[in-house]
Amino acid sequence: MSGNENKARWTGTWLSGARAAGADLGYPGEQLGLPRRGRGSAGSYARRLVALMVDWLLCTLISGGLANAFDWSDQTKNLMTLVIFGLQAWLLVAFAGTTLGKLVAGLHVVRRDGGPVGPVWALARMVLLVLVVPALLWDRDHRGLHDRAADTIVIESR
Repeated sequence: MSGNENKARWTGTWLSGARAAGADLGYPGEQLGLPRRGRGSAGSYARRLVALMVDWLLCTLISGGLANAFDWSDQTKNLMTLVIFGLQAWLLVAFAGTTLGKLVAGLHVVRRDGGPVGPVWALARMVLLVLVVPALLWDRDHRGLHDRAADTIVIESR
């Protein structure tokens, strides 16, 4: 094999990801002891995106109603959407283990040991969630930095 063939193969493997290089990554949640599919498995990206869109839409509707009632500027309305989103993410996850969007999408947030999240860890998770960037950095188990910091995982509830 010539030097050029080795370079092309290495680049192709690198661009194709770890699986192409022969690394066995398993399925999301496997190293946490979660099932591959169904109830209790790691929440999929698609379901999490649906949950986020539903939650954000509801918070936008609430802040829009408040903005009309209190004659808020667009900036204040946008800030209040984020505040309402943060509050519902904190309180609903802390006490119910889910938000309305997650409920619609069939998702539930639990501690890695399977217990409830609780108010302190839900607050830590929410603070990182509203910062956005930590929520965009995910590991192979579909856990964002906000989930890793709070030692939580979003699982499928149905």
